[in-house]
Amino acid sequence: MSTTTDVLSVKDAIKSRHSIRKFVQETISKEDIERIFKLVRLAPSAWNLQPWRFHVIIDKDLKEKLKDAAYGQQQVSSAPAVILVTSDMEDVLDNISDTVHPDLSEERRKDEINNLTSTFQEQSVEERGQWGLTQTNIALGFLLVTLEGLGYSSVPMLGFDQDKVRSLLGLPDHVRFAGMVPFGHADEKGYPHFRHEVDTIVRFH
Repeated sequence: MSTTTDVLSVKDAIKSRHSIRKFVQETISKEDIERIFKLVRLAPSAWNLQPWRFHVIIDKDLKEKLKDAAYGQQQVSSAPAVILVTSDMEDVLDNISDTVHPDLSEERRKDEINNLTSTFQEQSVEERGQWGLTQTNIALGFLLVTLEGLGYSSVPMLGFDQDKVRSLLGLPDHVRFAGMVPFGHADEKGYPHFRHEVDTIVRFH
């Protein structure tokens, strides 16, 4: 069983991260998985709604089924664990009081709950699902950097049949997918970075 102790700086984690598709065959400790999410959960979100929900797949048979849903991509079954990063705004609304800061006065808490509820109830399930997905993508970025920082490699994926994955995990139709993230210790080097120069992607106004 693998437990990681070395921690990279944020700078080093960002610079060293590559997408990896072949992983060392090992079991990742529950302690490490909890350590990962204790950091990822600190990602910011508008109104602190935290719409992300993470499904950690470690069962071998289920990973094989996920691989089939991902059009046979081998990294899904090669990885010791696969994280499905999802957004569930309906669950957020059902538990809206859990997102309001406990240090607010009772009156301010009630106002905040009422304002949030009315704001999102004016939207369709589709509209608030899309909104939640934009927030969940922030957490996806945190996840990728956290994994690298704690010594793990990963590869973010959207190449999978979302309906099949939804069925495999028993998720309701309104749940949105930000990505599938196989992770573990790398068993290959991966490709070197090939990125645009800063002046290609940045504009000053």
